[in-house]
Amino acid sequence: MFPAEPGPFVPPRFTIKLATEAWEVAAAMRLRRDVFCREQRLFAESDRDAADAIATTIVAVKYAMGMPDIVVGTVRIHAAAPRAWVGSRLAIRAPFRGVVGLGAGLVYRAVSTANARGCDDFTATVQSQNVRFFRRLQWEALDSCVLHGVPHTRMRADLDAYPPLGDVREPVSRGA
Repeated sequence: MFPAEPGPFVPPRFTIKLATEAWEVAAAMRLRRDVFCREQRLFAESDRDAADAIATTIVAVKYAMGMPDIVVGTVRIHAAAPRAWVGSRLAIRAPFRGVVGLGAGLVYRAVSTANARGCDDFTATVQSQNVRFFRRLQWEALDSCVLHGVPHTRMRADLDAYPPLGDVREPVSRGA
């Protein structure tokens, strides 16, 4: 008897959302540590800083069989001054970096969420190797710097490309 024919390929499902569950925040922090401390070695033990106390964490969650499975990407946003917001710590789990739309989706959710919260100016300081990616997403380069020994570029989002996107639920507390 021959084995059954395989079914059609069904790509993984992702949801990009505010982290509203404790497990999502914890997974985002682990992912950041894996990317920025272990892989890139930008920080020794932890990439956490004062912004984490006030930041909103956004996550890309992969679903398996209709259930949330793992956090495969994250970014954080916070108001640095009235109406001036900052995005930082964009990270995607290595096996998922080639998934079309995942990084752009995280950026879109970040800027659109800040825009809904009254943002007039949204900036991020990105590793210079990622400037082309951000330019494709309607960002402009402002200036260059070196952070943690790595060239970075401070960039600004064109808010017209990111209409306000309301919050479904308030994010959970960051904790320490």
